[in-house]
Amino acid sequence: MRVLIVEDDAVLRDGLRVGLGIVGFNTDAVESCEEADAVLRNHQFDAVVLDLMLPDGSGLDILRAMRERRDTTPVLLLTARDRVADRIVGLDSGADDYLGKPFDLEEVAARLRALLRRGVGCRGSLLEWRGLTLDPATQKLEQDGKPVRLSRREYAVLHALMAHPGQILSRSRIEEKLYGWQEEIESNAVEVHIHHLRSKLGSGIIQTVRGIGYRLGEEP
Repeated sequence: MRVLIVEDDAVLRDGLRVGLGIVGFNTDAVESCEEADAVLRNHQFDAVVLDLMLPDGSGLDILRAMRERRDTTPVLLLTARDRVADRIVGLDSGADDYLGKPFDLEEVAARLRALLRRGVGCRGSLLEWRGLTLDPATQKLEQDGKPVRLSRREYAVLHALMAHPGQILSRSRIEEKLYGWQEEIESNAVEVHIHHLRSKLGSGIIQTVRGIGYRLGEEP
């Protein structure tokens, strides 16, 4: 789950980046409207955490520009402007959720998970597939009722696939879920994580679609 944080307060920005990273999000962070606009036009994210009061403008301008170019990425507004009128303007401008400052990090994470579930049409909090049950809130996986330990990267790969059942995800798209733009990506990183998942869960769990990417194995 790749999230862009747009926040000019360095302490708050770093706290969100580190805190969300600990609970399983892959985070990138910028501090201005100009940076956010450039990044959003050139990279894909699962969600955006957006402050309204930025040094070079309003986060609402970013939000409106996203919606005008039909970018439907879920947006969670975080701001000290927490009056009812401010919330109405934010939501009517295209925001998906709104949270006032100060806030609890666990609530931010929970709201992001809810937005992501909504985006893939999943009503429940758990992702399930062929005996696999993945809980995004705890990052725990069970197979046929038995716990399976995964590394952070393995969890991210499996979560991406289980969140899009039936879809083929390219290697580059999976890499976007795993790494920020400032992280170096090893050429065979995705293949290595897929190999480890197959060794833990069974060779038929993930299929390779030659020349295209990967998807969850078809139902038996």
